[in-house]
Amino acid sequence: MNPHRRSQPARARLTAGSAGVLLALLAAIVISACGATASGRVTAPRASRLAHWITLVGALRPLDVAGPLSDGSLVLAANARLSLLTPAGKVVPFASGPGGYRSPGGEEPYITVSASPSYGTGTVYVLRLTAGRGVVAVSPAGRVQRFANLSVPGLLDGITFDQTGRFGHRLLVTSNAGPRTIVEAIDPHGAVATVTRTAPRVEGGIAVAPSSFGHLAGDLIASSETTGQIFAITPQGRTELLANSRLPHGGDIGVESEGFVPRNPHADAFLADRLTPGNRHPGDDVVLRIGAGALRAAGVRPGDLLVSTEGGALTDAISCSGRACRTRLVAVGPAIAHGEGHIAFAPAP
Repeated sequence: MNPHRRSQPARARLTAGSAGVLLALLAAIVISACGATASGRVTAPRASRLAHWITLVGALRPLDVAGPLSDGSLVLAANARLSLLTPAGKVVPFASGPGGYRSPGGEEPYITVSASPSYGTGTVYVLRLTAGRGVVAVSPAGRVQRFANLSVPGLLDGITFDQTGRFGHRLLVTSNAGPRTIVEAIDPHGAVATVTRTAPRVEGGIAVAPSSFGHLAGDLIASSETTGQIFAITPQGRTELLANSRLPHGGDIGVESEGFVPRNPHADAFLADRLTPGNRHPGDDVVLRIGAGALRAAGVRPGDLLVSTEGGALTDAISCSGRACRTRLVAVGPAIAHGEGHIAFAPAP
């Protein structure tokens, strides 16, 4: 499929050109539907030219995208299974060997991919939410094995690798427990250590800041959809408010997906848009994409943090230099979009 064209399944889709027009409508809908429980105002400064999330390919209940792998493809978690997704929009089985991964249950078993030989290069790590909570590892050949057991309370709702090094290059997992979040660090042998039990409530596509991200370099970055705030958590367990997204916020609305723009100036961005019937943003069962050129035209640069709302895929870019951070709205999605998981990047085909 040509990645610059939208797929055309049976259900009608919103065009990318209509997304900007619908932005104000989205805000009004959120305000009227949520009352005091959510804010629908978009007050973030806007790029002079907004990018648009457009459909790359249809997928059944897509939940997360991660990678890229060495061949440039991404790993797609959809319909409780794993697949490979090429930047051109082709979906193929993750592994051709016997067995294979299937989620045992749970609403949001997010994924991340190892780039380290210590954890197995190209191995996918998946949150296991039921039937023995923890993390499972899925090798490139499709072998599934239990990696770590986690007994912390609450919902396991974030997973990423520390590729900067301040957390010891370990696997990081977050768990919601009431108004607080627990952060666990897991070494290559599956040994678990607690970073903090008192971080603010966050969830979704967490990420570790690269070395170029000012005074927050190497911190774990996580977002609160209910408040619209983005936090930085240090390896010592301290929390700092990085930015306020100044986007609509509230349950199933606010910022949740994250990803740092890689150094490759030709990398496209990808985001899962999951069909969620009955939700005020019901989703579309597709993988969304923004081309590298559109990101550059919106002023996005390598090293920027992209954060996207669950409702409507409204997307900020945040850049930090020294102790100062700058936030601006750089992209919008279809108003019905229901974004999930991480924002992943892969070289354009």
